[in-house]
Amino acid sequence: MYKKQGTRVLTYEIIGNYLGFLQENEKSPATILKYNHDLNMAAAYFDGKVLTKSALIEWKNTLIVKYAAATVNSILAALNGFLKHMGWADLAVKLLKIQRSLFRSENRELTYAEYKRLVHAAENAGNRRLSLVVQTICGTGIRVSELQFITVEAVRTGRTEINNKGKRRTVFLPKKLRKTLTKYLQEINKREGVVFTTRNGKPLDRSNIWRDMKALCESAGVDPTKVFPHNLRHLFARKYYGIEKDISRLADILGHSNINTTRIYTMESGAVHARQIEHLGLIIT
Repeated sequence: MYKKQGTRVLTYEIIGNYLGFLQENEKSPATILKYNHDLNMAAAYFDGKVLTKSALIEWKNTLIVKYAAATVNSILAALNGFLKHMGWADLAVKLLKIQRSLFRSENRELTYAEYKRLVHAAENAGNRRLSLVVQTICGTGIRVSELQFITVEAVRTGRTEINNKGKRRTVFLPKKLRKTLTKYLQEINKREGVVFTTRNGKPLDRSNIWRDMKALCESAGVDPTKVFPHNLRHLFARKYYGIEKDISRLADILGHSNINTTRIYTMESGAVHARQIEHLGLIIT
């Protein structure tokens, strides 16, 4: 922890030191990458000037003009974490107040029908691996970064232990998925290790999967803005909650510490509510 006194300037050197601190505290690579981006953006803005509360509020106002409220809050959260670490917590700025949306946007969420079309498009394109990647993420609800935990042993036993963000949880593989993956492993003659890898034997990463999924959009007839790995996780959550109505257990399955995060995943569109009201039959004349 740094002392509060002294000149308070955001330099690239102390940003590097802070990122090292995050790494030592086992923050995820994605988190460290994001903090690096956000803090370097702030450093470029202040350009060696002394940090003051008023200057930080001005910067916050420039962010509000450029970005959505959720993005602004994400950037400010990274900054405030850094300020607290430096002993400069008195400079921390307040996050924007965002009223929670009651409904999800139908234009952003992937539907089950669209998901099926993506899977069939991958199969028709001869990309068996991508088809199974998409089905594995959607069929288990895992994060794309957790795909590396789907191993030959996991396919054999039907479960895998995932260690992510300092938390461990067990993920179960459906029987139909295990059967399909077993056949795939026989086809590619793989007997151990991570199931989905590059030609060099490294686990597929987010960028590989994102790019390949986007390439399916035109043939699948799906809006590209809906097609990204995390939307498969959202579809899993909505399907599970629609059947089981158990948000606590869903939070455990997804690895959420806060059930409010899970509520975002299970949000329905206004159209669903409208249909339910139509079916009440309370209008007589």
